[in-house]
Amino acid sequence: DKATDPSIPEENWECIQRFCDQVNADIEGPSLAPRLLAHKIQSPQEMEALHALTVLETCVNNCGERFHHEIAKFRFLNELIKVLSPKYYGTWSSEKVKSRVTEVIFSWTVWFPQEVKIRDAYQMLKKQGIVKEDPKVPEDKILPPPSPRPQNSIFDTDEEKSKLLARLLKSNHSEDLQAANRLIKSMIKEEQERSAKLSRRVSTISEVSENVKRMDELLENYKKQELSKSDHETLQTLFQRCEKLRPLLFRLASETVDDDEALGK
Repeated sequence: DKATDPSIPEENWECIQRFCDQVNADIEGPSLAPRLLAHKIQSPQEMEALHALTVLETCVNNCGERFHHEIAKFRFLNELIKVLSPKYYGTWSSEKVKSRVTEVIFSWTVWFPQEVKIRDAYQMLKKQGIVKEDPKVPEDKILPPPSPRPQNSIFDTDEEKSKLLARLLKSNHSEDLQAANRLIKSMIKEEQERSAKLSRRVSTISEVSENVKRMDELLENYKKQELSKSDHETLQTLFQRCEKLRPLLFRLASETVDDDEALGK
């Protein structure tokens, strides 16, 4: 309450720092703090909301991975989106607060490119027309270059689902918004599964390549001289591992028929 006191025009950095310290000290801090801050960010008092956004950004800088994990959940992102959405608090939230919220979410897409939910929440705001263009981040904020969205993202490639989602999000009916939420979650899950498949394929191909390369070296030496007992055992182990990887490679290839580059590898 002190850190977000709307009667004080300037930030109370002592209280903000103490709040961050409390988040780090309390085992439940990283999960409780975002909920408290969301409530303050949604305040009808502009100064309270702006102070809360400052506290949030300070926590992001000082409270580590557990806090980052919490703010990257839809549960928290949805609370920020409510401040921007005309269906919730967007009609009476001040332009200054909405601008800061947009800037915060956009900056997270840059700082945390691995967090798919943040990226897709922001993309959804753009598709909905709530965010018209990427905000200009103040020059005193040093950001790494933006990470481009993967071209094969399901939000871009599945046109039918994207159109359905856009239609549901424009509706004023709560059941349509609930359906949109379910659709977003299913699309995110589908994209995560696709990403996991890609990661598995890359690691499998890498392992096969390393094993075959090592086997080739041992077999080349075998042509020139007798192998030591340990090299014989290594060769046998590599052979057995490659035998196990062989059917996995066939399965990966069958899953990749629509991707010439991946199939080539």
